[in-house]
Amino acid sequence: MPRLTAAVVPAGSLGRAEQPVLPACDLLLRPWAEADAGVLLTAFADPAIQHWHARTVESRQEAVELITRYNQGWRTNTAAHWAITGPEVLGRIALRVIDLDEGCAEIAYWVTPAARGRGAAVRATVALSEWALEDLGLHRLDLHHSVANPASCRVAEKAGYGYEGTRRSAYLHSDGWHDMHLHARIRGDA
Repeated sequence: MPRLTAAVVPAGSLGRAEQPVLPACDLLLRPWAEADAGVLLTAFADPAIQHWHARTVESRQEAVELITRYNQGWRTNTAAHWAITGPEVLGRIALRVIDLDEGCAEIAYWVTPAARGRGAAVRATVALSEWALEDLGLHRLDLHHSVANPASCRVAEKAGYGYEGTRRSAYLHSDGWHDMHLHARIRGDA
């Protein structure tokens, strides 16, 4: 079916090139490697990460498979995942649900206990947002978090994501359905 508008970002824009390493102040965002499987296994054993996410990783093999899916998302232009490093892996940041035609994606992150309270999530979110909006050319980035997660709300606000509303009973966590705050950043936002 023909489109009435041009794609915001040309099809294949991610997979045609190598996934970049992005500076984030004193941190680097780099693609995940199979050698990071142990970090994923440890991170997903953290009760806070388990609480706010719908999945777990229970073996090294599962971690390797997850890294493979992370990297496949780049090649298929559907997602892009980076390890937040400084120099050890401090967390994950990603563009999920990428729609190049519409020029939008959802940003998601988690950080290890050692990185919490140090601003790593904010610096990574700012760096990835600037790359996605300015270099890749996306128009809009959404950021969702549980209303019961004030730390994630602070990350969104400090990273320049304006609050747009509450999505009622929008995400199933291990303890039941959570209302979710929706924040967004649009290309050209200050």
